Amino acid sequence: MLATLVFVDVKPECVEAFKKISVYNHDNSRKEPGNVRFDVLQSNDDPTKFTLYEVYATPEDAAAHKQTEHYLRWRDEVADYMASPRRAVHTTPAAFD
Repeated sequence: MLATLVFVDVKPECVEAFKKISVYNHDNSRKEPGNVRFDVLQSNDDPTKFTLYEVYATPEDAAAHKQTEHYLRWRDEVADYMASPRRAVHTTPAAFD
């Protein structure tokens, strides 16, 4: 299993647009056969900071996600919304429900 945390800093004027396209990506990612979990989290302390928590059954499933229409659309659309480049941390769940 592969879990990825993606940290995104969004320009204040782009928060709502970022949320809209991220929900679209979430909804479609959850339909992927290898997707176990996909959460879009917004900071309570700073609403311009988001964390995407993505869990895929295999590294191959995670790689396949990057080829989907919904991911490519998300990636291209959010490029202008970001205040800084997004950062990803790849992990292996030690305990998972």
